[in-house]
Amino acid sequence: MLKPVSSATNTAANAQIKGHLIVLFTILVWGMTYVATKVLLQDFRPLEILLIRFAIGFTALCLIYPRKLPFVGWQQEAYFAAAGLSGITLYFLLENIALLYTQVSNVGIIIAVAPLLTALLNRLFLGGEKPTLAFFSGFLLAMLGIALISLKSSDELQINPLGDFLALLAALVWAIYSTLMKKISEFGYRTLQTTRRAFLYGLLFMLPLTCLMPFKLDFSLILKPQNLFNLLFLGFGASAICFVSWNYAVKVLGTVKTSLYIYLAPVVTVISAVWILDEQLSYFSIAGIVLILLGLAISERKVI
Repeated sequence: MLKPVSSATNTAANAQIKGHLIVLFTILVWGMTYVATKVLLQDFRPLEILLIRFAIGFTALCLIYPRKLPFVGWQQEAYFAAAGLSGITLYFLLENIALLYTQVSNVGIIIAVAPLLTALLNRLFLGGEKPTLAFFSGFLLAMLGIALISLKSSDELQINPLGDFLALLAALVWAIYSTLMKKISEFGYRTLQTTRRAFLYGLLFMLPLTCLMPFKLDFSLILKPQNLFNLLFLGFGASAICFVSWNYAVKVLGTVKTSLYIYLAPVVTVISAVWILDEQLSYFSIAGIVLILLGLAISERKVI
């Protein structure tokens, strides 16, 4: 005799499906942000783009849900500050600076280490499950696929110690951010509120950098239709909406399962380049996409 499925089980299963769909949407948007950033870099410096982007994102979150997050104590506030410093300020700055010293292909490969680092931090600080053989097998396949995509236009992988180290730090701070947001999700607040608080601290940590790095806001450049559209896309879409959706997925799926979707970012990048920039889809890219999808599917399994 078949046992009836409880409503609680159905609710949990639906939440899991919703979480996977939401993080997939997030990666689809994030995978296209390089196009917008590439256009904006013609008129803006990296820090200028970063500050404008998250200022738009923070403002949007305030307008969408103006209810304030209560101040409980400095211990809890420290988690929000650490999340803002790691996931908002340091990650994007380290990634952008790394691109000045090393190849884009190197950065693309090294950033993909983030799911592995996230799994290790989740195990170490949150008592999560020990990474399985399936996880490591999927990781290696995905990394091979990303390498094929990233190196398709390069004769060889060039080692640039400073730039590669900064890219590795970027992957680490993103793993820290995801781990912190999982802990913050246990405080019981709305994801939109916690994301907005992390944005606030991220912006506060950026402000001193405007005195240390080249920075100038030219509103005539901001109001150019092309620039304005891309800034709104990055600020409202890729920041306000996608950081909320990513943090929601972390809350529902956990840090490790959510971070695995980072493997798909190069796939989206390749497809969007073919679609938007009319680039050719090479055999290396096709093979890389297949390996990444296979690696993601294997990593998602509990056992191998």
